[in-house]
Amino acid sequence: MAAIRTGTRVFAARFRRLERRVCQTTISIARSNAAPARANFEEIIYEGYGPGGVAIIVEAATDNKNRTAAEVRSIFTKNNGNLGSAGSVSYMFHRKGQITVPRSSIDEDRLLELVLEAGAEELTTEEDQYLITTSHDRLYAVAEALKRANVTTDGQKFTFIPDSTVPVANEDVARQVLRLCDALEDDDDVQNVYSNLDIPDEMLAKLPA
Repeated sequence: MAAIRTGTRVFAARFRRLERRVCQTTISIARSNAAPARANFEEIIYEGYGPGGVAIIVEAATDNKNRTAAEVRSIFTKNNGNLGSAGSVSYMFHRKGQITVPRSSIDEDRLLELVLEAGAEELTTEEDQYLITTSHDRLYAVAEALKRANVTTDGQKFTFIPDSTVPVANEDVARQVLRLCDALEDDDDVQNVYSNLDIPDEMLAKLPA
């Protein structure tokens, strides 16, 4: 039976508040563009570094690898980052599953019991929802257990969670990282962006929403 702990994770909370502006970290937290409908699209992962040594993983879906690679490389370069080779930063992250559940829909103790029995790794509480983290191969099993128990969920996804974060205390550097993440997410071929960025709360309050 998997070990599990509860509580509010500061890192996750910061990235939840940055959901519309930052790469998904733990918290971060990732945004998805509409998935391409054509069957000849290929999924590709790019890895690189942003300003301040922040590690970034980019998930893309493309019908032209050369075009997408060139576009992603250009975005990194124009935003003071560097596109790396395969494996250059992915070792700093673990592939996980995440499920969100409205806090109003179920008691925390009952939810903890359900997800523990289903093999989840972690349950954290945020402002208005629970965040359940699973190993990548237990996401669907935990989601099915919640469905059988008639628990309402807001969504489920695979994500990359960093083993540790990179604190960025310089406001200019933080803005540069956010601009890089925004530029990547705006690319038509990019599906998700993840990073290990950690911004102090006092600085976060100064940054645009």
